[in-house]
Amino acid sequence: MGATFVRANGLRFAVLAEGPRDAPLALLLHGFPDHPGTFRHLAPRLVGVGFRVVAPWLRGYPPTEVPPDRHLDPDVFTADVNALHRALGGTGRAVLVGHDWGAIAGARAASAAPDRWRRLVTLAVPPEPVLRAALRDRAQLRRSAYLFDALIPGAPRRFGPRRVEALWRRWSPGYEPGPQDLDAVRAMVNDRDSRRAMLAWYRGIARAAVAGRALSARSGVAPQPHLVLHGRDDGCIGAAYAERARTVLPNPLSRVEVLDGVGHWLHLEQPDTIGALIVEHLRPALR
Repeated sequence: MGATFVRANGLRFAVLAEGPRDAPLALLLHGFPDHPGTFRHLAPRLVGVGFRVVAPWLRGYPPTEVPPDRHLDPDVFTADVNALHRALGGTGRAVLVGHDWGAIAGARAASAAPDRWRRLVTLAVPPEPVLRAALRDRAQLRRSAYLFDALIPGAPRRFGPRRVEALWRRWSPGYEPGPQDLDAVRAMVNDRDSRRAMLAWYRGIARAAVAGRALSARSGVAPQPHLVLHGRDDGCIGAAYAERARTVLPNPLSRVEVLDGVGHWLHLEQPDTIGALIVEHLRPALR
């Protein structure tokens, strides 16, 4: 995929794009600490069945423009995703795939504008309502210690290249990320302003939670057919939370798959299995 730029929601987004412009849009959203190149196995599969694939660097992730005020909350990243739909010429046949933070952004965007998005896939982060129980789960709170550290003053100093590399390995035990991913992550977090902007995602969701706009019984639950994928060995969010997603997904065509032997970066660890599941779920949007 070749990098280009598109303006959406007042920001200049860098994107990787592949496939014919007149094909239905598949928007792929990465998470933290991550980049759109991690969709390199999935993108050609989706193009091969008939989608136009676009994977942006999300707000705050260079080479996407770093917003000067670094203000970010769930309303902003929801608006970003739906503005990208407009800027990229998406139609009602468009689909979303989100990993980690991209899962939250994608689910919120699909919920806010159900006429824009036909189907949804989220990886590694289950729907927000089931995460409310994590606040009472000691094991999950230990996994989420990095999140609380991201909210403490001075966080941009602490989340340098070594810290984010450690997160990659901790969240996917047994998986050794290659230079194709770690070099890209190092380049993004080498800049203090970029790190501050990336960590703004955590401050924004925390403020929204205090205001009752996050981790509620209704936030980020999309009405579309929704495939939730999770690794049994995920070191960031326990697989039990993905299992609970079955209780909150409203569409009868939605389903949850928890895969053995993989962790947080499941689309890199088992690209063939994950790719086949995603294509199967999204293919009906082509009709």
